[in-house]
Amino acid sequence: MKLPVGIGSLNDILTLTGIHAGGGIAEEIGNLIQLRKLGVMDFAEENINELLASIKKMLEILSLSLEAKDAISEGNLILLDSFSPPPFLQKLCLEGIRGNLRTCFGSSERLTNLTLGNSHISEDSSLVFQPLPNLENLSLWNAYDAKRIGKEFCSAVGFPKLQVLTIASRVLEEWTEIEEGALPSLKYLHVRNCLRLQMLPQVCSFSPNLSCCICCLRQRILENG
Repeated sequence: MKLPVGIGSLNDILTLTGIHAGGGIAEEIGNLIQLRKLGVMDFAEENINELLASIKKMLEILSLSLEAKDAISEGNLILLDSFSPPPFLQKLCLEGIRGNLRTCFGSSERLTNLTLGNSHISEDSSLVFQPLPNLENLSLWNAYDAKRIGKEFCSAVGFPKLQVLTIASRVLEEWTEIEEGALPSLKYLHVRNCLRLQMLPQVCSFSPNLSCCICCLRQRILENG
C-alpha cells in the first residue's frame, strides 16, 4: 500500500502495516512516534537509512515487521551497525535483511517473538539470540545457512523460555545433538522444507514439555508427543 504525502501528521495512528517506504514515506513516518505496530514491505536499499532513523524515534513500538524488496531472491540488504530494536519491542520479523545480529539483538530483553526469513545468518551469529531471556517463539525460514546443527545451537544455557521453534532450510543436512538441559520450555518443534536433512536428535528425551514435533522431510511427516 502506498501512503499519501502527509501521513506523518496523523498523530493518533497506533497500527500501520503493509506500507511501502518509497517516495519520502520512510522519513515521514518518523513523526508517528506513538505507533505500537509497524509493517513495511518492498523497501529498497536506498530507503534503509531513512527508515531505520524513523524507527529509532518510535520508543513505544511493540511489533515491527520489515520486508526487503525481492526478499526471497536476494536477501542482500544490510542493517546499520548502529541500529538496535526499540526498547519495548516484543515481536520482530525481518525478511531479506542481513546485518550485525549482535547489535540488533544484544539488548532485546523484552523480545518474545522473532522471525528471520532469507537472512542467511552464519552458524556463529545464531549464538547471539540464544540468551534472549523472554524469547518464546523463534522462526528461521531459510535464514540459517549452516549445513550442520550441533549442541552449540541448543546449549543448556540458551533459549530459557523458548516454546515454539520453527526451522526451514534448503542447506541443512544434519542436526546431530542437543545438549542435556537445553530447550527446557520447548512445546512445539517444526522442521519444514529441510529436504537435505538426514539426521535428527532425540528431542523428546531432552525436552520434557515437548507436546508436538512435526518434521516434513522429503514428503514424510513424523509426529511425536
